[in-house]
Amino acid sequence: MSAGTAATASVSTHILDTSVGRPAADVAVSLAARTGPDAAWQALGDSRTDADGRCKDLPALPEGTAQVRLEFATEEYFAGGIISGADGNQAEEQGRETSRRSGSGAFFPAVTVTFTVTAGEHYHVPLLLNPFGYSVYRGS
Repeated sequence: MSAGTAATASVSTHILDTSVGRPAADVAVSLAARTGPDAAWQALGDSRTDADGRCKDLPALPEGTAQVRLEFATEEYFAGGIISGADGNQAEEQGRETSRRSGSGAFFPAVTVTFTVTAGEHYHVPLLLNPFGYSVYRGS
């Protein structure tokens, strides 16, 4: 770890769609940071989850970051239609019970998670998502 990296916190995330037990792919995620509770948010960048539900290219946090905000575009994700199985085939084609994403809009159109960080620490913040609820936690 370089001296510059040790002086800042870092963030990673991933999303699991618990309604189907699979990673949530292609979800837009934005990252913002601020130096304290009264400071203005600074947009740092956007990413999208990969096929494994992970954002691997979130930008580094600036030195002095005290709070971070991740925003997940869940409405766009749930408007996506039928969820494919692990083998890439749609559940309908397999004759199994299908699980549909809500095409009429998500109950939570966005999930915003704000948390405090300490310089030198890594914060992995997984999102467990379903059409009518979500949960987040500090992972490892």
